[in-house]
Amino acid sequence: MEQTIDFCKVKTDQLPVEEFLSASRNNLLIDVRSPAEYNHAHIPGAVNIPIFTNEERSEIGTLYKQQSREVAIKAGFDFFGPKMKKIVEEVEGLIDNKQFAIGNKQQTLNANKQQAIGNKQQAISKDVDCHLPFAHCIFVYCWRGGMRSAAFAWLLSFYGFKVYLLTGGYKAFRNYVLNTFQLPFRFNLVGGFTGSGKTELLQELRSGGEKVIDLEQLASHKGSAFGNINMPPQPTQEMFENLLSGELLDASGKQSDSDKSLPFRGAGGIWIEDESQRIGQINIPHTLWHTLRSAPVYFLDIPFEKRLQHIISEYGSCDKDRLLDAIERISKQLGGVETKEAIELLQEGNIEACFSILLKYYDKRYSKALKGREDLSILLTTIKCSGVGPENVHLLMRKPAMA
Repeated sequence: MEQTIDFCKVKTDQLPVEEFLSASRNNLLIDVRSPAEYNHAHIPGAVNIPIFTNEERSEIGTLYKQQSREVAIKAGFDFFGPKMKKIVEEVEGLIDNKQFAIGNKQQTLNANKQQAIGNKQQAISKDVDCHLPFAHCIFVYCWRGGMRSAAFAWLLSFYGFKVYLLTGGYKAFRNYVLNTFQLPFRFNLVGGFTGSGKTELLQELRSGGEKVIDLEQLASHKGSAFGNINMPPQPTQEMFENLLSGELLDASGKQSDSDKSLPFRGAGGIWIEDESQRIGQINIPHTLWHTLRSAPVYFLDIPFEKRLQHIISEYGSCDKDRLLDAIERISKQLGGVETKEAIELLQEGNIEACFSILLKYYDKRYSKALKGREDLSILLTTIKCSGVGPENVHLLMRKPAMA
């Protein structure tokens, strides 16, 4: 007897942004937009399985505008139909890989636990499957939660997966991200002149259990004209904001940007480096920047020579041409005489003298920016340090957190 398929029973659930992000955290998250859209920015952790290529999406958009919605949909069927089997198989592969990876992790935890308590019984066989509740749950989004994600979700639901759609799509997620930056987070700023080892100090704070956000890591840039050396390409502004929003909500202990009842302090606020608003080609969102400017600053007062040696150890072996390019980029601010002298010293191999000129320039810039904020006398705490190193975290943590 031939089986009848009731397509009306093939359905998916839709979740608002906060629930969607929370539920998808340990599950397979799929962005079905075009590669160009995905590469520009996406929800962190999402993988791209596009319904249409960049060219196909452009063609469908043109048909929609110049002819009709119906003509565009039919063209979409032509593109989507031949890909259906491949899409299902790709999703199966991703699910299997994720389950295998977490299954191995769970088996390792089980084995370590048994060893730790001295259990003499045979360890759980590696062949025993771990129970993974998310094994067939998939979370999907497109630009506005429209036809692309609906078609993708229908296909996977019909095949047997449990699929959840993001209500409003990526556009709703972006509104959520931008709203995050308006929340009243509490920050502690780690300040100090260039070469103070602020990034290393943030890492030490994180190791000690403090809530930390590393803006330079998120922006793939260390802030100065030399900040892109030995760093991966910077993300787009939009992708940086997506990453930063997630870090802020995680660090504050919030699950939702709309839940204003939760505390923002954690144990003592979120530690973050005192940066300029621009990090390479990335800008800290203005509303968040305003909050940062009113946060307490813990300034590491470290002798110039100690900082100079730290900078030499970090940049002294970098490609000379890249260092020269960086000096050229700040030549107007540095001044003609200083620029010429710094370049000559670098070409002669006198790294210390060259970097000494540059460090004095950045000291002046940071000092001006520091003195330019309101209520500095209330916000600033100076911490005397004899050198650069992770041990300065102990001096930092002795300072009482400001209200």
